[in-house]
Amino acid sequence: MDTQREFKALRIYEEDGKFIRRIEKRKIADLPEGEVIVNVKYSSLNFKDALSVTGNKGVTRKYPHTPGIDAAGVVEHSNSDKFKVGDEVIVTSYDLGMNTDGGFAEYIRVPEAWVVALPKDLEMKQAMVYGTAGFTAALSVYRLLAAGQTPEMGSVVVSGALGGVGSVAISILASLGFEVVAATFDDNGGYEELHELGATSRITSEITDDKSGRPLLKPLWAGAIDVIGGNTLHTLLKACKPLGNVTCCGNVGSGDLAMTVYPFILNGISLIGVDSQNCPMELRQKVWDKLATDWNVYNTKEQVVETSLEEIDTYIDLMLAKKSRGRVIVKL
Repeated sequence: MDTQREFKALRIYEEDGKFIRRIEKRKIADLPEGEVIVNVKYSSLNFKDALSVTGNKGVTRKYPHTPGIDAAGVVEHSNSDKFKVGDEVIVTSYDLGMNTDGGFAEYIRVPEAWVVALPKDLEMKQAMVYGTAGFTAALSVYRLLAAGQTPEMGSVVVSGALGGVGSVAISILASLGFEVVAATFDDNGGYEELHELGATSRITSEITDDKSGRPLLKPLWAGAIDVIGGNTLHTLLKACKPLGNVTCCGNVGSGDLAMTVYPFILNGISLIGVDSQNCPMELRQKVWDKLATDWNVYNTKEQVVETSLEEIDTYIDLMLAKKSRGRVIVKL
């Protein structure tokens, strides 16, 4: 492959303490080492990307940098026995877009261990409508079911219901027969959208952000999928019915969790951590196969915006202001 071939990429530069976004030309030779070169067709916008763009050193340590923790595309060059030229693949999580140049570019080069074969029933655009957010939602549901959660136990509440993870989680749970309670930060619209996703009711932070100081609350739901963390996660745990399960996959609100052990030792609640970044490949492929078949909730019900590198700034700013809804995919 011609390593001097030029391609377009979004680059973030650190200049005088500020982080500047530029679209520029790069060369294949500029990419990091790896066995597989992928011609990226689609990427998607995630909260980690927004943090990387604004210089969060907990996500990206060195600049200049190309964000984009998701990519779907076609293998253009391979030194791997697992993938050949022309294969359609997905690359999400691991270090992509964090400290390794990511999917907001027309090409990426990555280790073969990061690459997932695109399931035959899934298109590349569909895969990026899911992206890390959809994969995380599906992994959360998978872990919830593996812990023994059933529709007969009662409702499951999903926090961040209008976001990427929350909207997919609601759709999957509803398709499995669960009564789903959508939890949003405020009461500012979205009723019809949540209903179409499959939510049966809606609550706001007045309920999910309890500040009473009580170690336990009246049981309100049988399980939960949380993307917020902090006091929201605390509230979901202490208002969960006995023997319920709560998954935790994010810290949009806070990474701190100050609480007592009483939900665990008195009500038998299970707190289940969900790590989509370093999920083992066997489980990763299994969850993607689920998204392509039994759990394929890809449809027009979910709010999906398609944008370009040139127009992505608007959606990054909305995400940072916690005003984004649904999924934003980037067509390369």
